[in-house]
Amino acid sequence: MTFPQAQTSPDRALEGPCRPSPAGNIPPASLSQPACHPTGKPPSRYTRGRSLSRRRGEAAGFRDHFPLALGALPNRAGQYKRTEVFRRLRTGSDHAEGTAGIAPGGKGRGRAGPGLPALLLPRTRHPRDTAPAAPRALGEPRETDGACRGTNYLVARRVAEQRQSGRSRAARAWPSKANCPYYAKAELLADYLQTNLPNFRVHKITQHPDKWEQWLHDIRETNGWEHSQSPIIWRELLDRGGKGQLLGGLNDFLEYAQQYYGITSMMLSEEMLDIAEENLQAHLEIVKEDEEIKSLIKPVQIWITSASVPICYHLIPLLASGEVFGMTTEISIHLLDTDQFKEILHSIVMEAEDMAFPLLRSISEHTKIDQAFIDADIIIVLDDVLLNLEVQSLENYIREVSEICQVYAPLIEKNAKSEVKVISSGKTFANLKAMMLRTYGPSIRPENIIAIATSWESAAKAMLARKLNMNTAGVKDVIVWGNITGSNYIDLSHAKLYGYDCAIWGPANFQRPLLNMIYDREWIHSEFLSAQSTLSSRVSRCTGMLPAHAVATVLRYWYHGSPSEEIISVGILSEGQFCVPEGIVFSMPVMFRNGNWEVVTEVEINEITQKVLGRLSHELVQEKLVALKEISEMHPYEAE
Repeated sequence: MTFPQAQTSPDRALEGPCRPSPAGNIPPASLSQPACHPTGKPPSRYTRGRSLSRRRGEAAGFRDHFPLALGALPNRAGQYKRTEVFRRLRTGSDHAEGTAGIAPGGKGRGRAGPGLPALLLPRTRHPRDTAPAAPRALGEPRETDGACRGTNYLVARRVAEQRQSGRSRAARAWPSKANCPYYAKAELLADYLQTNLPNFRVHKITQHPDKWEQWLHDIRETNGWEHSQSPIIWRELLDRGGKGQLLGGLNDFLEYAQQYYGITSMMLSEEMLDIAEENLQAHLEIVKEDEEIKSLIKPVQIWITSASVPICYHLIPLLASGEVFGMTTEISIHLLDTDQFKEILHSIVMEAEDMAFPLLRSISEHTKIDQAFIDADIIIVLDDVLLNLEVQSLENYIREVSEICQVYAPLIEKNAKSEVKVISSGKTFANLKAMMLRTYGPSIRPENIIAIATSWESAAKAMLARKLNMNTAGVKDVIVWGNITGSNYIDLSHAKLYGYDCAIWGPANFQRPLLNMIYDREWIHSEFLSAQSTLSSRVSRCTGMLPAHAVATVLRYWYHGSPSEEIISVGILSEGQFCVPEGIVFSMPVMFRNGNWEVVTEVEINEITQKVLGRLSHELVQEKLVALKEISEMHPYEAE
């Protein structure tokens, strides 16, 4: 139910502008009354220079007793003022002596009794150390003076009603700006009701003043409410479910408390401002503490582009299993694609969450390109173009890929971390994507941009293992040269076999040259080389398991190092190695050590291989010139 705005009355503080005047609407006579502590004793003194850790410890002790109270203690002056507010709130007078409110299950407990919440009392000992109260009849009101009998009697009736019902009727939510004085007034009244009513629950939500307007707009849109000021208060029926029922602001809550519980608040405007300032400082301390805790655990931020493709679907379990980054490293995965594939992204996110990977801190979907790559540690580029040369020319597809990279590269420079690792994979233009990202993102470290050739390397090893009737894992050092998803050359001259069943046996690290074990050289020069076109077609039509495994394997090697003396083929930015022109991404043999890769320049190549590398380099140079619009079409290779 929604309560109308209550009229301003003399027994309430100002209700209007966000910063009330010092006098408020309280009669001048009440402002001049001497402040008297409810117990007749002065408040305890808190040392102004106490350490932050000690204050946090004290706050934690109070939170044990009142888990929904704000987690910061007031200062000396604010504490005394809060005590005075509760004295007037309970007695309804500035002159009457303070009396304990109705406590659930027993009489008052003196200074730390439930009638006066321990959070707002000068602390002499922990609330749990107080002696138990003597029992009394259910709902029986305590003996009180005439000034507060009406209030306590109504509260006692509500206590009895809620206990007899045996269930929690409702919880009240208290969102507000952290420095709102009206929130301070409503908060104090809510704390009193929560302390004295066994099934009255309060959930407080404070927002920084700079974030309040946006937060309020979102909560109104979600629930269909109309409210524009701080605080906003609603009821949630715990035993029925459904969305909350809006009460309104401070005036509405005061009227609700007056009509239902016969109680109101008489807080001075000066006190409201002081407590509001305390609340803001407490909010800032809590936010700072949360940020410090979060900073201790930094998951690896992984962004995947074109995340609706099958490769991503198979890649997520490999990344989240712990095999890639280690069993103690948490990760956060961000899936990026266009609005057209939003439903697919949502399905992938839900399925990954259902799998409950222990190391997967979070997984999220993104369709807004301007928010891409924020705090990225790793970026996996899976963007592909569907080649159909009957529709348009190869040059047009190259320019299309270049335009995609022209969008990604500045965002990587702007949003990602300075040491971000970029991996180019997919079925088309893997080398070109890595090359254009480096061209349009000059601040990205060139050694941190690579293209994945492991798919073709693994497929070639499997073909050789079938020929030799052995395990594929025993075939090592097969090198893929050139354009990974275009014209490439699979070099077997350095390949080795481990665990091959032949006439000579040795320990586990004993290896034999592959070419010495294949006696049918005609098969190598005819069937194997001709099968490379079939191999490329099969890799391009794969469902995603092979390229996903290739990406995961290279990432594992990049972070933990590749097996000793094992060669891995990776597309890297050439610096002139093996007479390959500089400035193009070319697949060549590398080894991963200590988080970096090194080109294996000790590999010897013969004259025939060198000519092949020249032809492959020409194709990549032509692709780069077309992408940069320096030439309109590619020119064929002319041998010297």
